[in-house]
Amino acid sequence: QVQLVDSGGGLVQAGDSLRLSCAASGRAFSMATIGWFRQAPGKEREFVAAINWSGSSIYSPDSVKGRFTISRDNAKNAVYLQMNSLKPEDTAVYYCAAKIRGPITSSYDYNFWGQGTQVTVSS
Repeated sequence: QVQLVDSGGGLVQAGDSLRLSCAASGRAFSMATIGWFRQAPGKEREFVAAINWSGSSIYSPDSVKGRFTISRDNAKNAVYLQMNSLKPEDTAVYYCAAKIRGPITSSYDYNFWGQGTQVTVSS
């Protein structure tokens, strides 16, 4: 089991940066792949980043590559999403999630979810 709590969202202007945090508990965290997803009103959920259990492998789609960076600190049971050069289209609720199996490039098999944190980017 993994319990996740997202935080760090807020209202920023276009071009600003934000760092989201995902605080985890549960024995499985150190073995879990952690992903970040986002969902804007009226849109499907979008997979934006993932990191494997050791932090040695990361994935992000082309839509955010170069602007979003995922990292983790297993000693602190935390995963972070650094978001730079934010755009109004990045406005969404952001969720972290955990899975124990499956490749990090896949958005499937995530079993555990945080409650979400709102990111709003004004133009």
